Amino acid sequence: MAPVAALAAGAALALSGCGAGQVSQTANQVPAINGNHAEIGRIALRNVHIVYPGAGAGPEYNNAKGGKALIALSIINNSETVTDELISVKTDLGDVKLTAPAGKSGVVIEPQHTVVAAAKAGGHAAPAAAATSAPAGAPTTSPAAPATGHGASPTAARPAGEKAEDPAANPAMIEISGLTRDIGPGLTYTVTFNFKQNGTVGVQVPVDAGPLTERQGDTSDKAAEGEHKGGH
Repeated sequence: MAPVAALAAGAALALSGCGAGQVSQTANQVPAINGNHAEIGRIALRNVHIVYPGAGAGPEYNNAKGGKALIALSIINNSETVTDELISVKTDLGDVKLTAPAGKSGVVIEPQHTVVAAAKAGGHAAPAAAATSAPAGAPTTSPAAPATGHGASPTAARPAGEKAEDPAANPAMIEISGLTRDIGPGLTYTVTFNFKQNGTVGVQVPVDAGPLTERQGDTSDKAAEGEHKGGH
């Protein structure tokens, strides 16, 4: 029995060697959804996040104390009849400025429609993609599939032949200027959204982690191959 037990222990140690250290299949992590979500009345907020510096929003958005930051999200109006408007956004991070989509007098969300807040039109920042429970690419000039759950209404049918438009093509902007402190990934920050019809909701807003978050250590394929060979 003693030789059998020794062989079993040796095999367990050899197998555990492949997962040791920082070199593993999970060394590079890419989040599926960066932002938070919330509901207030018939309004659903999806993928609410602060844009990571260098993610295409422009060099002025450095997320550093005294500088600027950009909030991105999708706003879905699940009401079938009532138009709403985002009239203010407040946070202790700094002063918030709302800029309506081009050609609009305000950040107005029509019934069964989605409005995206991201970089200004013509910029290169990634749009605020809707979460899995919200309609991806919901139009701004034709009815959109509402978010599921939390009082979501049935999907409205789009009239035959009506062309859907991408709300990210003409986004609103939510800018924070005069930042009171540095902000970065790993923390959340309280932001309050005030809607004319549906009221006010506070959201714990994270910072976008960027396109790729790397763990410490050598994560190259060559190093991983050497680790596995050594373990076996």
